[in-house]
Order: sequence, then C-alpha cells, then structure tokens
Amino acid sequence: MKAAFWHNIRDVRIEETPEPPVRPGMVNIRVEWCGICGTDLHEYLAGPIFIPDQPHPLTNERAPVILGHEFAGEVVAVGPGVSKVEVGDRVTVEPILACGTCLPCRQGLYNVCDELGFHGLSGGGGGFSEITSVKESMVHQLPDGMTYEQGAMVEPAAVAVHAVRQSRLKAGDTCVVYGAGPIGLLVIQAARAAGASRIIAVEISEARQRTALALGAHHVIHPLKDNAIEAVHRLVPGGVDVSFEVTGIEVCLNDAIRSTKTDGQTVIVSIWEKPASIAPNTLVLKERELKGVLAYRNIFPAVISLISEGRLRVDELITKKIRLDRLVPDGFEELVGSKEQIKILVSPKP
Repeated sequence: MKAAFWHNIRDVRIEETPEPPVRPGMVNIRVEWCGICGTDLHEYLAGPIFIPDQPHPLTNERAPVILGHEFAGEVVAVGPGVSKVEVGDRVTVEPILACGTCLPCRQGLYNVCDELGFHGLSGGGGGFSEITSVKESMVHQLPDGMTYEQGAMVEPAAVAVHAVRQSRLKAGDTCVVYGAGPIGLLVIQAARAAGASRIIAVEISEARQRTALALGAHHVIHPLKDNAIEAVHRLVPGGVDVSFEVTGIEVCLNDAIRSTKTDGQTVIVSIWEKPASIAPNTLVLKERELKGVLAYRNIFPAVISLISEGRLRVDELITKKIRLDRLVPDGFEELVGSKEQIKILVSPKP
C-alpha cells in the first residue's frame, strides 16, 4: 500500500509499505478521508516535535513514521478478541497512545500521559495510508447520517470542545479567540454551544474572518489594521472573561492575556514550534490565569453527537479535497502559502 512518511523538515514522501497485519485486539481500517492538522504542518515546517527521533516507548518506532491522525474509514479486518466493532463498520479514531500506568493515566488524564504519543505522529501507522491498524479502544463508530468527511473532523472538533470544557467559560460569559484557523473556528462554535454571550475572533485572513462570522463569532478584529487589545476592550469594557490562543505566535499570546479582564483566564490551545516570552506582571497585577490544554479525553462520543446534530458545523471548514499523491504540493505547501484554505482532506484510496 501507499503511505506518507515524515523523514525530515519539508521532507514527506509517499512510499510503498506493507499493509499492517491483523493482530489480537487490533482493528484494521481502510481510510476514506484524513485531514491535514496544524500539528502535521508544524512537523512539516519545524519537526520533530511529537515525531520521535529516538524509539518511542509505546511504539518502539522513530522517524521516518507515517503521518495522519484526523481520519475516518471502514473496518476491513478485526483481530482476535475484538468485540466492539466488526468488518464493515464506519468509524473514526481517537489517536492518543497512552501507557495506562503512569500517574496521569491512573488519574484518568490519559491525554497528558508521561509517555504520550499519537497514532500518525509517534509510529504504529497513520491515517495518510490506505490501511491503518489501531487498538479497539481507540475506535468510535459513526452514526448512519454522518459522512466520512465529518468523521475525519471529529478529532479536531474534540480539541476545541475539550479546550472550552477545560476553560472557566460559563453561559453568558464573553470570550475572544485569537486565530480563526480550523481549531479556532471550532473553538468559536464550541464556545457558542457552551452559551458564550459575545464571541470575538482575531484573524488576519479575510476569508477566515467571514467564516468566523458565519459560524458564530459576533465580531472580528483584523490585528494588522486595529490594535487587537484596544479593540477587544472597546467591545467588552474591562476585557473578556476568557481568551483562547490558537495561533502559536508570541505576540498573539501576549495580546490574548491582555485582552482578559481582571481575574480573567487565557487558555493556550496551540502547539508551539519554539519558546515564547510573556510578561509575568500582566498576570500577577490583574490576578489573571494562564492555562494550557492538550488534545482531549473522554469526549469523542459527545463530539460525534454535536456534529451529527448540527451543533458543530464542520462541513463549512473543509475547503479542499486531494489525493494522497498530492499531499505535499497541494496540501502542505498550499497551507504554508495560503490562509484562504482552512481544512484540506486527503483520500489515500488507490
């Protein structure tokens, strides 16, 4: 079969590799659609970040590894001991790899496992391949009315819903979302579903600004045309209750902090390519809180329901579909060069 292997920065290759065997407790899936994640783009431009340069403790693999962790497909084989799914089922995959024995895992916080990995980043296969194999526990069935494209959007939607759930945002609160890429647009929708009374988006792309307004933002700010902090405080005197940083850019992080009210909260959702500096007194002097969130936990069934019920509109985020052999020029390089694209889905089918 064909699969996309990460070898190095800007070195992703479509290569022939054996199909995974059918092993006990494992489910083999023919991938229908797999999304290009911002994390994939970070790895493409600045990796390795999650990609292991030494054998990963949970997969014993190191680069080159198969990419792709936002995917849905059809079950084509199940190993001995599998009882939850059967051949022909339509599924999406929660791609977290966790040890199950460290303190965070024992506390139920498997998304911050001490040996955390991701299927599609840490070895063991990935969604940018014709067939991939995962543990039965990672598989979630799709309802009949959900498309495979929507199934591939469950993983990024879970990131956004988890971020809002872990924040202090309550019904009636105000918030600002820095960055209206795929995750930022999903955070806007999750905040609206949670009852936010006013949602502000900060984004430079006019196409993404329009999408933000269409999906629930009440206001958009162009930070190159207006001072974002001042604009937020004009819209919400004193500052918003919660800000979400979804850019991975240092100036946006600092602006997000200063956009919150006294005793407000900033939630960092993005993955960072390099360290960033903040002014601690912007937190201390206003008793603001800075919180990080990573991925998701115990949330896929709820997210699948939100999408199937239309409360998270994911179809409008899909701006392009490509074949696997065009992953680099029409996928990664397109996203590097254009902010007009939001979510690009890839079909590995031959």
